[in-house]
Amino acid sequence: MSSRLRWPRWGSAIRVEVARRLPVSVHDGFDYITDPGNWPEYWPRLVRINAARRWREPGDRACLVLRMLRREVELEMTLVGIEPYRLVEYTSEQRGLPAARHWRHFEQTDDELAYRIVVEYQPRPGWRSLFDRLLVRRAIERTVRETLDNLERRFRVRA
Repeated sequence: MSSRLRWPRWGSAIRVEVARRLPVSVHDGFDYITDPGNWPEYWPRLVRINAARRWREPGDRACLVLRMLRREVELEMTLVGIEPYRLVEYTSEQRGLPAARHWRHFEQTDDELAYRIVVEYQPRPGWRSLFDRLLVRRAIERTVRETLDNLERRFRVRA
């Protein structure tokens, strides 16, 4: 069961949502995408996974190291909810950026996986709001599209 995200009343949350049909069944796609052992194969700019023993139950945590702007940064993720073959929900925190909520939606459509990635975050107040609304949003959109491109290539090779 997933919880609903509640942001502070000031300002409006930024929501990035991108969907694509992938050439794989919902079961195979879900099992591949949610396995931390596969993340280096499709996650853009992933250098290494420092910790991700499990990613199956609410409260499970993962710490990823990503290369961003020629330096390594840590991304801390916490699994909020998981509905096998339907939905994964988690939060992420990265120093210097707003915390975010993520949803991964899985749906079988004909013989393909209809996969939708949603990221939502509350821009920080003050001068950082402009940075969060423009640059952070663009970076998230680019990363989501690269993730989908990488997954599509992976699944086509495996088919």
